[in-house]
Amino acid sequence: MKIIRLKTNRITNPLGFSLDKPRFSYVVTETEAQRQSAARYEVALDIAFESIIYDSGKREDTDSLAFELPIELQPRTRYYWRVSVWADNGDHAVSENAWFETAKLDEPWNGKWIVPELDKDTHPVLSRSFELTGAVASARAYVCGLGLYEMEVNGEKAGDEYFAPYFNAYQKWLQYQTYDVTALLRNGANQVSVSLGNGLYKGRFGFEGHAAELYGKEFALLCDIVVTYIDGSTVIISSDDSWTAAKSKVMSGNLYDGEVYDATFESTQSFPVREGDLGYERLKARLSLPVVIKQELKPVEVIHTPAGETVLDMGQNMVGWLQFHTHAPNGTVIRLQYGEVLQDGNFYRDNYRTAKAEYQYTSDGTGAVIRPYFTYYGFRYVKVEGWPGELNSDDFTGCVLYSDLEEIGQIETSNPLVNRLFQNALWSQRGNFLDVPTDCPQRDEKMGWTGDAQVFSGTACFNMDAYAFFRKYGYDMGQEQEERGGAVPKVVPAINLREGSSSAWADAATIIPWNVYLHSGDKTILDQQFESMKGWVNYIIRADEESGGRRLWSVGFHFGDWLALDSSDPDSSMGGTDIDFIASAYYRHSSQLVAKAARVLGNIELAAYYERISDEVKATIENEFFSKNGRMTINTQTAFTLALYMDLVPDAFKTRIVEGLGNRLHMDRKLIKTGFVGTPYLSRVLSDHGYSDLAYTLLLNEDYPSWLYAVKLGATTIWERWNSILPDGKMNPKGMNSLNHYAYGSIAEWMYRSIAGINPTEDAPGFRRVVLAPQPDLRMKWAKAHVQSAAGLYESEWRISDEGHLIFRFVVPFNTTADVRLPDSDISTIVINSQPLGSSGILGVQEGDKTRLELYSGTYEIHYLPTKDYIKRYSTSSPLVELMRNESAKAIIQPVLPRRMDHNPQDFLSAIGDTSLRQLSAYFPMDAAVLDQLDEQLNALPVA
Repeated sequence: MKIIRLKTNRITNPLGFSLDKPRFSYVVTETEAQRQSAARYEVALDIAFESIIYDSGKREDTDSLAFELPIELQPRTRYYWRVSVWADNGDHAVSENAWFETAKLDEPWNGKWIVPELDKDTHPVLSRSFELTGAVASARAYVCGLGLYEMEVNGEKAGDEYFAPYFNAYQKWLQYQTYDVTALLRNGANQVSVSLGNGLYKGRFGFEGHAAELYGKEFALLCDIVVTYIDGSTVIISSDDSWTAAKSKVMSGNLYDGEVYDATFESTQSFPVREGDLGYERLKARLSLPVVIKQELKPVEVIHTPAGETVLDMGQNMVGWLQFHTHAPNGTVIRLQYGEVLQDGNFYRDNYRTAKAEYQYTSDGTGAVIRPYFTYYGFRYVKVEGWPGELNSDDFTGCVLYSDLEEIGQIETSNPLVNRLFQNALWSQRGNFLDVPTDCPQRDEKMGWTGDAQVFSGTACFNMDAYAFFRKYGYDMGQEQEERGGAVPKVVPAINLREGSSSAWADAATIIPWNVYLHSGDKTILDQQFESMKGWVNYIIRADEESGGRRLWSVGFHFGDWLALDSSDPDSSMGGTDIDFIASAYYRHSSQLVAKAARVLGNIELAAYYERISDEVKATIENEFFSKNGRMTINTQTAFTLALYMDLVPDAFKTRIVEGLGNRLHMDRKLIKTGFVGTPYLSRVLSDHGYSDLAYTLLLNEDYPSWLYAVKLGATTIWERWNSILPDGKMNPKGMNSLNHYAYGSIAEWMYRSIAGINPTEDAPGFRRVVLAPQPDLRMKWAKAHVQSAAGLYESEWRISDEGHLIFRFVVPFNTTADVRLPDSDISTIVINSQPLGSSGILGVQEGDKTRLELYSGTYEIHYLPTKDYIKRYSTSSPLVELMRNESAKAIIQPVLPRRMDHNPQDFLSAIGDTSLRQLSAYFPMDAAVLDQLDEQLNALPVA
């Protein structure tokens, strides 16, 4: 038995974070045991555990998902902890040591806010020298620099993170970071310097990039460096008027335009600093995960374009910057320009709008490794100008930056295009999870759009342990709501935006915390966000009551089904689904989630209240948007999808609405028409209601509009529009066009839940109990996925043998339960771990065409001959377009095809879409016996 993945508040060994009441979690592996029988936590002030300050004792009620440490924390203290686990088979293990270290807590600051006496547009470096008079046992720097900052001690960077103090609602709170600088200090003379640069706090940032100085007009610094000598005495080096300022070599820059750096510049003048008036009330220990270099990529090609440009292709749309090594002569100016795509083989960046996205470096003639300080880029291509001599791609490295999130999920299938699609969604998450969940990382935006974050949050939690990331985002959201009467701004941080809220976007307040709880099993996220969740729903209730109290949300501005393809107005971005219906559907959904959260938190009275509100909204929706015979009055894919996913359909009408969705898709020639609102749920609703084949059809379609359309055109991230690039390779001229925009990457959640079949459950969140219900499709030969969940590693794999058997492999982690649903199965034919199910000791129950199994910790291999044929065969039920691609099949069916097809076969096939020959027989009479004979001939053909 081994105990791994020890985390505090879902962070490994957090230093200087705001922890509130620390919560421990761990995972047990490498044991044949199935259940935990007891556990014990110990906490000490020393790594040898000689000074134990807390011992839970051996307890049977201790869970691995979130154990709350019941002690009062002291400031600036490192606590070591370990856990012992006992299992039902007698196994016992003690973990390695983990730790967390507190920040200043309520301890007062010695340092003062200091402001450089420089022009506000001049990037400063603030510094001071100090003497240490003995050997250093430990040293911590507690720092907040505004706008962005980097600290150096004796010429070495403190820490490995970038963009501190990060991006949050500065008017409400200011984060400070803690650095272990012990190894950077020396006995004797030392120097500390802090470079400050523009960012969100000050500098060009905002909608269309026009805003500046959103939160502050001056650079500022607050710092306490606490040094502890070997003898236990301490000294504090603080920010005060003894510090001096110098002009930085960073001559200018911001998050949109990039940075200008002049290595030849030497600041010969020293400038004083003055005390700032920012106060201490807003200061809070960090919540933001560090933004670090997570990966490094080398250019895959040096391109010499028709326009005479030299362009580096990184082979992947990424976020971060290009680091380069140069020995350029003194005074050489090297300029890098960043872009996402080439046009006509030439460098292009018009889709960045006003963002210049450049880096300019003036060499001082010395060899150096160069990178930006206070900006980042979204890009695949980099145009290089001014490079002396022949450019060598080995001199360049792409540094991929994002928040330090653990990747926990992966999917792979027999279809390489689908695999690329999954990787595109993962890369878009990497690129946009840079402290806030941004909508896009490249143009004059880079904002934490709530709608994009909400629709992707389920996928995000499958891909990465996103608890701490969303905890910070949720905290910011709640802070913004406090001054808006519960309203949720469209972007968080709100960058001083005062406009109203939109349904689906603002519902991030309820949906994200619930998804995080479902995946983590830690209800603390609901506790932290409950006022935010409740505040948002109360805001809707007030808006409803002020407009008549009909339990319908029919006022205010809403984005609708953003960028859907079913609008009657080709110039509209809001889709064709009634906006009042969408808003009211979310009214129902969010009030349901608040009720669920209240129940989890033990507030039964509030749970009942919000359940009543939710039920009243549902009743009004039934009266407003359904006919008495159960038909929907809105005939769009998104309307049907929301009605089913958000439980808006009267039980008596559910079958009709499910059929309505299927009919709508057939009318749309099985092409996706949904936008940001409908897309995340469409495939899930189809699979959950017996239309998994249609969900696979949407996934595997390679024509526009589809996910694979972009993949076929070379996409390496998710696009903002279904056709951000047109079939001829040209950028869509409509504008607002990001090639790294993860909303449509939400299809990956369906891939986890339906292809791989891994589903966490509300009754045992944190993957303590899951439903394993893969839905294989004969158009794929195999698929496999793993999720390193909060409870341990789940694996789900299936393949279809050449003989048509279904073969599954499941790994269920320690101390969990899996409710397995085997599709198209006869319980009497199932073999599990080489034994017939009946003699395996595992309970199975036949439920219609599925078999249910209850599996505990272990590895299981299951195979059986399904009751449905999983070998792909041609038939008269196959799409005609598919048959016509096969010369043998085409020859078989040609004699019975309508004569009009002979005149214009391509136009005819285009008009009927993927209609089958049997479906066509309803319009062009064909003898049933003839169709049956054709089936026999077509079934015998090999399928490519």
